Amino acid sequence: MAENKLNMLKKIMNLSSLTVKQKIIYLKKNNMAQTQDLFIDIQDSEKAIFYRKTYSHVALAILLFVVVEYFLLQSETLVNFMLSLTQGYLWLLLLGGFWLATNFAENLAHKVSRDMQYLGLGLYVIAEAIIFVPILYIAINFSSPDVLQQAGMVTLFLFVGLSAVALFTKTDFSFLKSALMIGFFIAIGLIVAGTIFGFDLGLWFSVAMVALAAGTILYQTSKLKYEYQPDQYVGAAVGLFASFMLLFWYVLRIFMSRD
Repeated sequence: MAENKLNMLKKIMNLSSLTVKQKIIYLKKNNMAQTQDLFIDIQDSEKAIFYRKTYSHVALAILLFVVVEYFLLQSETLVNFMLSLTQGYLWLLLLGGFWLATNFAENLAHKVSRDMQYLGLGLYVIAEAIIFVPILYIAINFSSPDVLQQAGMVTLFLFVGLSAVALFTKTDFSFLKSALMIGFFIAIGLIVAGTIFGFDLGLWFSVAMVALAAGTILYQTSKLKYEYQPDQYVGAAVGLFASFMLLFWYVLRIFMSRD
């Protein structure tokens, strides 16, 4: 009997189509309390390794972003070209291209092939580095010398704090998905309207976007606990990296608005 339960446990562990919550519910329905406890112990061990790999890849992505960004900012031709795209409809075209590139990269990061996953992560980092060229150039050359350091520290503090809330509490933040989608649609509409009609969205828009980015961090971190499988750490890292960079963008805008 014990051997049959162990065999069933192995089968359930190998079902990548099921989330952690679905596997536990299955065990409960089949009155396998002891097997459920064993499953949770194994799952906790795998999750610890998964978390370590995921956040290591997030750190690697941030480091790669810094390196790529440094070299991009050395090219005066590229900087001038990117600055020219921040005006009017060209900015909307740039944002559209960024959206297409990051969606393509994110899809690659969730492929079965590990090579494709790393290609997706690399492309996502490069896309972020390119879109950040104008704002970082302006921050470095026309803002206070310590603005980047301050914005980076605040972003890191918020990211770590929000991640800890999602990881170490029992709250499942997947309920935020619908609200985040609505929030992003509203934000896109305001960005398009601001570009077409020529009005500045201002400080409060940046504050609202920081709140939206905070929500995406809670949501993405919650997915680590309840949705991702142990071998999906590259795809999970892409989601967290994207949330981190969104938060950094608008925290930086808030700090730059003081100058």
